[in-house]
Amino acid sequence: MILAQALQRSARIFSLNGIEDSHLEARFLLQHLLRISTAQLYTHTERALSQEEVEALREVIQRRLRREPTAYIACRKEFYGVDFYVDPRVLIPRPETELLIGKAFEFVNDHSSYLSLLKRPLLIADVGTGCGAIAVSLALNLPKSKVYATDISFSALEVARLNCEHHNVAEQIVLLQGNLLAPLPEPVDLIVANLPYIRSSELRELSPEITNFEPRVAVDGGPSGLVHIRRLLEQVEERIHPGGCLLFEIGQNQHQAVTSLVNRYLPKAKPEFILDLSSIVRVIRIGF
Repeated sequence: MILAQALQRSARIFSLNGIEDSHLEARFLLQHLLRISTAQLYTHTERALSQEEVEALREVIQRRLRREPTAYIACRKEFYGVDFYVDPRVLIPRPETELLIGKAFEFVNDHSSYLSLLKRPLLIADVGTGCGAIAVSLALNLPKSKVYATDISFSALEVARLNCEHHNVAEQIVLLQGNLLAPLPEPVDLIVANLPYIRSSELRELSPEITNFEPRVAVDGGPSGLVHIRRLLEQVEERIHPGGCLLFEIGQNQHQAVTSLVNRYLPKAKPEFILDLSSIVRVIRIGF
């Protein structure tokens, strides 16, 4: 079998079995399996696969047909232009969460004069860090900051540690196990959170890739979907400096319920709603 045939056949198998973006999936898995670039995939179409490579491709295809996510098969997911190690101990980072990163940088840029007067590093908390994608992305782009990355899951923090070490930011990021903001040793200037927000009753409606492989603790937001966000709002005032900012992601059609929670726990706050590329309210920003 040559490379062009492998790509065509893999894509066809995925398409016939209801795998969306079948060509992209086949391309990604072939590149992972053969350790080749996109350019090499399309310029070396006549390259013959060895018998070992053919067998390995068959195994990878079968794993994907069992609906195992490609990110777990490859142990890799790109987020904000950087590759992160992922496995079933952590949620796979989603593109929409990159909006949190952009808004975090906006806060830093808009308050650069004030922050420059601080006689300490900019203090950031990434709450529910998972694989550490948010924490590492912030640390790489804000080298003078100190990032506290919290997660209730010790196994998730093990993955985050691998990514911190791989991207050479282990000295800049402090990993803390515990519930939301509770482990923080001091107040911070910026809190960024991507917490579970799916209602427990809706989990069964999610794709098999999520329900059968991703950790439930990373997606289950309780009966209302907002259990963890409510607890975050309860904790935040004591753990953020005046002039600070809270940014957190929410699900579709949750902004009104979240507004009610903000009014209850932070009555002086004026939440700002930020739309994603699909014009869905995706991020809430609250200034202090």
